[in-house]
Amino acid sequence: MSEQSSEKQVLLEIDKRGVAYLTLNKPQVHNAFDDALIAELLDNLAQVRSAQARVLVLGSKGKSFSAGADLGWMKRMAAYSEEENRQDARELARLMHELDTLPCPTVCRVQGATYGGAVGLAACCDIVVASEKARFCLSEVKIGLSPAVISPYVVRALGERAMRRYALTAEVITVQNANQLGLVNEIAAEDALDGQVEYFVETLLANSPQSVTKTKQLVDYVADRPADETTQDYTTRLIAEIRVSEEGQEGLSAFFEKRAPGWQE
Repeated sequence: MSEQSSEKQVLLEIDKRGVAYLTLNKPQVHNAFDDALIAELLDNLAQVRSAQARVLVLGSKGKSFSAGADLGWMKRMAAYSEEENRQDARELARLMHELDTLPCPTVCRVQGATYGGAVGLAACCDIVVASEKARFCLSEVKIGLSPAVISPYVVRALGERAMRRYALTAEVITVQNANQLGLVNEIAAEDALDGQVEYFVETLLANSPQSVTKTKQLVDYVADRPADETTQDYTTRLIAEIRVSEEGQEGLSAFFEKRAPGWQE
């Protein structure tokens, strides 16, 4: 298992199974965002992509998942010109896009408060496992801002109606409400959080890496598209390619021979 220095704001471990653990490491400031943290997350996501990790677990140290934007960063942004703010925001947009489009499945481990941009991180992950103590808040309007960059991902997770309410009121969303709305997939007791995360890791590892990646892309493509000829062409081409691929052939052979497929060995 490889591990980066614990002095860094972001820790990355990739174990022998190919599971990448990406961890925010600023518990003293509740893992608040700033431009340096965003840059480190982007660098580490590039490493995860390059290593062809099979699963990513995104988490953080301390009581809070993330308190959102760092106060010092916000003070600097207040002094930026509009163009400087646009460039600054592009990096956060790039982070959300990179996490959302990562080829491997992603599991977000949420143990506590998740505010502002951190809601975007959770919304970009495929599966969100949250502690009973977790809570979420689109807090931007309280300080005269807007959840602009994260909005495409949060609207997708919450739905437009709920987004209108919580983005405009900046109310705290309880973990139970977040679960009902679709932002959170599973609620776990505090002492069972890691076990529930590991359950999803093991479940994902049991599946074909290629099929998981292709299916993640499939869901992104067909969401909100009509089942027209273009969509039918995409889906039929995809399944045909998978059936004749090496992993597709191995999976079918293993099924008929009643044995474990190669990727489970």
